[in-house]
Amino acid sequence: MATAFPLLPFANSTNIYEVNLRQYTPEGSLTAFEKHLPRLKDMGVQLLWFMPLTPISEHNRKGSLGSYYAAKSFNRVCESYGTAHDLQRIVRAAHHLGMKVMIDWVANHTGCDHEWTISNPDFYERDKHGNFMEKHGWSDVYDLNYHNPNLRLAMIDAMLSWIMRYDIDGFRCDMAHLVPLDFWMEARSACDAVKPLLWLAECEEIAYHQAFDLTYSWQWMHATEKAVKGEGGWSEARAVLKHYLHYPKRSTALLFTSNHDENSWNGTEYEKYQSRALALAAISVCAPAVPLIYSGQEIPNHKRLQFFERDTLNFSQTIALHSFYKTLLEAKQQNDCFHINASALLLDAGREDVFAFLQMGVSEKAITIFNLGKESLNVKLTNKLLKGAYRNIFSGQEQQINDTLEAALEEGEFLLLVAKRQT
Repeated sequence: MATAFPLLPFANSTNIYEVNLRQYTPEGSLTAFEKHLPRLKDMGVQLLWFMPLTPISEHNRKGSLGSYYAAKSFNRVCESYGTAHDLQRIVRAAHHLGMKVMIDWVANHTGCDHEWTISNPDFYERDKHGNFMEKHGWSDVYDLNYHNPNLRLAMIDAMLSWIMRYDIDGFRCDMAHLVPLDFWMEARSACDAVKPLLWLAECEEIAYHQAFDLTYSWQWMHATEKAVKGEGGWSEARAVLKHYLHYPKRSTALLFTSNHDENSWNGTEYEKYQSRALALAAISVCAPAVPLIYSGQEIPNHKRLQFFERDTLNFSQTIALHSFYKTLLEAKQQNDCFHINASALLLDAGREDVFAFLQMGVSEKAITIFNLGKESLNVKLTNKLLKGAYRNIFSGQEQQINDTLEAALEEGEFLLLVAKRQT
């Protein structure tokens, strides 16, 4: 089931970098984060996703700072992050550097002292006693009622205001599957009429691709984590990845090894994936999908960030994985075999813990091999389509391959080779 909306050209080779503003700098502000833009541009970041920038409710607040996802208003910038002018300035600065800006949008619920609880109490779901309610166990929010047409209009109006006032380039929609699909269709139609945007849904329901360009990859995340921990084989992960590669035309999965929820609640990528963390990060970038990098992964960050408190990342140290991500993201941008409209053939490497792909774009093709197992091994691939003069994107070394490739890979090691397609 294809999306009803065209995919923007830049999205075909884009990547997304999630900004946890509260934890990014000691100040936790837009102005302080702005100083990192040149570094992120150099690393190859294409699109910045800011976690919710709206004011945070105080009633029923969790921790001392509360959740980003419990909004007190949809029409203002949180004072602790800065001003409307600060946001306008950082969007202009990002655009000047050639980057896009996406904001997090929470449409399913509001914080418990959102201004609508006073001005428009009919916008909310009610229990049998007439009290505001929440269905999913989140004690700091109240659910909105999408049976109310006026709520729908008000929500879309709020979204439009962020497009027109701040010139944003997309929405990441929190828990999108908890909001009716027909609302998202209506919202996207209205918003894209003002400015065509990129739309990311935090859900994994295929039907939502009618409204969204990108959806999450929780199945892949869970399957790979289970396989690394020995709780399941790699065959499940292989099947999930094949499923993603056959998503509806003009839509794709968002692949990641971490994000704000995963890091805080389930552990860092090193806790989950151990020695395979970087190999799985490379799959996320090189697969014909959209990769996500979370704040601090480039350091790399080895700690779980507190969710409701200040817990600042340490960017004063050497950014050890800057070059790693720069190489991958530039390869994604420059070689059409890594674009989301490329084809990917999963090759038989004789082991389920070895993922090997032959990827085909219009101008380039790639052989990518990932040893996700727990031992060193020799990989042998045979396919007549392998033939070509390849370049290793990390070492720059060139090699001619006919119909057979042999490679020795350590635990967690991977090989990424690119060649021009013969015409």
